[in-house]
Amino acid sequence: ADSSDADVELPTIRHQPEGLEQLLAQTKFTKTELQFLYRGFKNECPSGLVDEETFTLIYSRFFPQGDASSYAHFLFDAFDADRNGALCFQDFAVGLSVLLRGTEQQKLKWTFDLYDVNKDGCVTKEVTVGNTGGLVGWEHPDGDLPVPYVPQDMLEIMKSIYAMMGRCTKPILGASAPAQHVELFFQKMDRNRDGVVTFEEFLATCQE
Repeated sequence: ADSSDADVELPTIRHQPEGLEQLLAQTKFTKTELQFLYRGFKNECPSGLVDEETFTLIYSRFFPQGDASSYAHFLFDAFDADRNGALCFQDFAVGLSVLLRGTEQQKLKWTFDLYDVNKDGCVTKEVTVGNTGGLVGWEHPDGDLPVPYVPQDMLEIMKSIYAMMGRCTKPILGASAPAQHVELFFQKMDRNRDGVVTFEEFLATCQE
């Protein structure tokens, strides 16, 4: 290989990387595209690994008008497939391949996993006492406490998206907007009204 190829070799063995041929099989990128992506990855992260703090700093550059730190946290978790607290080039390449070149179902599964914050395989509608998120008058179905029913996984994601967009939202939205947005969407997805959204329900709703 010439010197230009040497400059974009995959990460050193200490990070136990997948080989180039394996990445070609795992992703829908060409060899040239993988080499280009790795050059950029290596430039930003010479060690070959990215922790959450570094990932947040890099991602926040794209959203200077708001606070992207919360959304970056969820995005980092989505890319960190092996849950080891650090992203290697393989994590980045495989995740990016799904987002850019994946099938509709693969992209929706990736999105569902992003919403599934606690990674239990579903998005659950939980009772939250005290913090209504600006929503009032929601009654507990059993007639007990007047507490809101809000899907916490998606609510946290939605709050982080609103915070990230910052001044870009026009008109300026009130504090209740994320919870209202999520509640309407959750009602549509929870087809059997059991308070839990499975991937199958999510997929069926999104493909309508």
